[in-house]
Amino acid sequence: MPRPNSTEYAPYFEAYIALVPEDDIVATMEAQLKEMQPFLQGVPESQGNVRHPPYTWSIKEVVGHLTDTERIFAYRALRFARGDATPLPGFDENAYVRAAEFDRTPLGELVSEFDSVRRSNLSLFRHFSEEVWTRQGTANGKAISVRALAYNIVGHARHHMAILRRRLSEKSSSRR
Repeated sequence: MPRPNSTEYAPYFEAYIALVPEDDIVATMEAQLKEMQPFLQGVPESQGNVRHPPYTWSIKEVVGHLTDTERIFAYRALRFARGDATPLPGFDENAYVRAAEFDRTPLGELVSEFDSVRRSNLSLFRHFSEEVWTRQGTANGKAISVRALAYNIVGHARHHMAILRRRLSEKSSSRR
């Protein structure tokens, strides 16, 4: 399946989509999960609530945010895949993180929840026909295709995982 072109998403999603050079987005989603799980499971609970300046979210909040965003993007993809043309609202990720109180949940449970959501989304996306991938709808006032939503899921996770890796690497470097 070809990558989404720039007419399938709002310009602010370009940064995430650019992080995904692969063409087989479902295989890429699966591979990403296999890469993320051991890394996230290896983060000690003692690091879960740490905020590494200049970042404002804890590691738990980042994992929770990844799960929330994946759910929202997949829900949009489901609606558009099923031909639902009802415009969908945007969401304020900072308000979601504050309301969720992720820091009260053990990190292992947050990682397990992300795993469950990604596996569910893999089942959803695996069964889309070629025609479904190009269907579009409106979210946050902008047109977006099912395909672009899948690429956003992967690119968004790559973006945040790179930040987490950098944060934890800087933390371990400073202890030496």
